[in-house]
Amino acid sequence: MKILFDINIILDVMLIRKPFLNSALQLLVEVEKKNIDGFLSASSITTIHYLIENAKNTKLADEKVAELLKIFNLSYIDKSIFESALSSKISDFEDALIHESAYRQEIDGIVTRNIKDFKHAKISIYDPDELLTLLNTMNEE
Repeated sequence: MKILFDINIILDVMLIRKPFLNSALQLLVEVEKKNIDGFLSASSITTIHYLIENAKNTKLADEKVAELLKIFNLSYIDKSIFESALSSKISDFEDALIHESAYRQEIDGIVTRNIKDFKHAKISIYDPDELLTLLNTMNEE
């Protein structure tokens, strides 16, 4: 199962944001175990680095991004994806961008805590607990 991770899931782990940490951490473990083929948008990497750097420091931001690059694939973004995001029914530009990138690359879904932001999505959208439940169900079969 190919899943693109929204920035909020990654930051829940990197910045130890409770009460979201446990589910987000479990999902990253599933990516490390290769039970999920995890993707991050290329644009998300720079945002994650920037936010960790501002919250903590540059060294930690560099380390965390390097860790992410070891376990995640990157979904590409090109001019046509930016153009599609601009005309998307998804109102938040960053969300529209990751959605269009995932959709074009035939990624199965996006995991996010902001389900409502993706109400016009063309692919499956999961909250972390829902995705964990789905993975457990698939593993039992």
